[in-house]
Amino acid sequence: MAKLVEIFTDGACSGNPGAGGWGAVLRFGAHEKELFGGEAQTTNNRMELSGVIMALSALKEPCKVILTTDSKYVVDSVTKGWVYGWQKKGWMRNPKEPAKNADLWKQLLDLLAKHEVEFRWVKGHAGHPENERCDQLAVAAIEKVRAGNL
Repeated sequence: MAKLVEIFTDGACSGNPGAGGWGAVLRFGAHEKELFGGEAQTTNNRMELSGVIMALSALKEPCKVILTTDSKYVVDSVTKGWVYGWQKKGWMRNPKEPAKNADLWKQLLDLLAKHEVEFRWVKGHAGHPENERCDQLAVAAIEKVRAGNL
């Protein structure tokens, strides 16, 4: 039976595009781990995806995951099947428009094939403790990127 892991993620950007960061909290039973990272020039949606990808990548074996994020972009793209449509169409949204962030979506789909992930959306900046913590980690990552420390 696969281990049940709770993951919470958030991404942030100062300017869009601009300096960005992501934060994640992983919880397995009484164990908790925080992760964060960022980039000097990115977008909010890329940081939202990066948080999810890096958190799932940190799992050492296939797990059952409840993943909570405030990103409608991530949740809707997966749960409404949009990303699978883009993949089927060669990473195009329509005949003239490529899907954005295809490089990250490809990574995420590989991880979703490995883990059993249930996506949950939560309103951002609404007092959800883990979402607030992930936001703090993402903002701190932006500061580290700006200071040249990340």
